[in-house]
Amino acid sequence: MADKAVVRLEDVHKTYRTGEVDVHAVRGVSLEIEAGEFVAFMGASGSGKSTLMNILGCLDRPSRGRYLLDGIDVSGLARDQLADIRNHKLGFVFQSFNLLARTSARENVELPLLYGAHRLTNMELTARANDVLAAVGLAGREDHHPSQLSGGQQQRVAIARALINEPEVVLADEPTGNLDSRTSVEIMGIFQELNERGITIIMVTHEADIASYARRNIVMRDGLVQSDEMILRRSLAAEVA
Repeated sequence: MADKAVVRLEDVHKTYRTGEVDVHAVRGVSLEIEAGEFVAFMGASGSGKSTLMNILGCLDRPSRGRYLLDGIDVSGLARDQLADIRNHKLGFVFQSFNLLARTSARENVELPLLYGAHRLTNMELTARANDVLAAVGLAGREDHHPSQLSGGQQQRVAIARALINEPEVVLADEPTGNLDSRTSVEIMGIFQELNERGITIIMVTHEADIASYARRNIVMRDGLVQSDEMILRRSLAAEVA
């Protein structure tokens, strides 16, 4: 139903100007993602999936068409309004973790709170960050710096940072791209647990086995949706067994 859609794209196009050439990265995508879905966008390099992810994350604007996030048309919002939406409605997880090297896991997680409208004491900040780190399995590692953590632990910190503002939607761009197979399974298990809690997960991946942990796979090609289907996702319990 339309009133359940947290994301709605209406004939979205994105064209970049490269010298004298127009590059049509997205060529008219219309789709809806309901609250609580776990969606994986797939496609080869140049398919438009990363451009679409940037639009969904309010990091870029469509050249044409409309993007409604939780019923709000964000296509024409001012920069400050987009920043506010990114900070309160969206959480971001990246392939390269994007952690600050000289700060602790706790301080990395606290960072989004410092840029928001929250007025928390230092004690409240610490408690909130510790709770989120514990929720992703990092209790006891709060004071470790990124260089003291494994790749999987760094990605857990990045996930905790994405969750600190209790977003409605988590956007994950190749979240397992720098991880080994076993650690990738653990990270996908965290995403599945978050999704079971009602958080909408939108993920970009080029790996079919990673996409199989989602509930819906959308394949992009040449800036268009080639296929969009619900799937019977892989069981984490079977992977761990």
